[in-house]
Amino acid sequence: MYNTIPLSLAVLVSVGIIVIGCFYTTSPQRILGGFGLKPPTPDPDTRAWLRLKGIRDVASGLVMLTLMLTTDSRTVGIVLLVFAIIPFGDMSNILVSGGRKVTAFSVHGVTCAVMLFAGLLLIHAI
Repeated sequence: MYNTIPLSLAVLVSVGIIVIGCFYTTSPQRILGGFGLKPPTPDPDTRAWLRLKGIRDVASGLVMLTLMLTTDSRTVGIVLLVFAIIPFGDMSNILVSGGRKVTAFSVHGVTCAVMLFAGLLLIHAI
């Protein structure tokens, strides 16, 4: 019962990042503007780097879903806290690079906060 909300948040974040990763892998130009940085020129090298980001996102989401199915809530919480570094790093990169502050905080910052919240609840669940 105590794990329902944080596990639901973890599932939401995991599925969300898998979907986003699929967009970056299949059509990186289409989703790029929502990241918070000025879209680069659409050359093959840029698309290749964006696809790498998509693969990272899909793998991260699948790792979380796999852990939720195979291990205890405390372990899921710890990994969720570690993975919160990713949206924090994305937010920091956007802010340092002069990207859109609104997107940095509302997308990446909120994702990081949700992951930290859910992770801490899972670690301390009874």
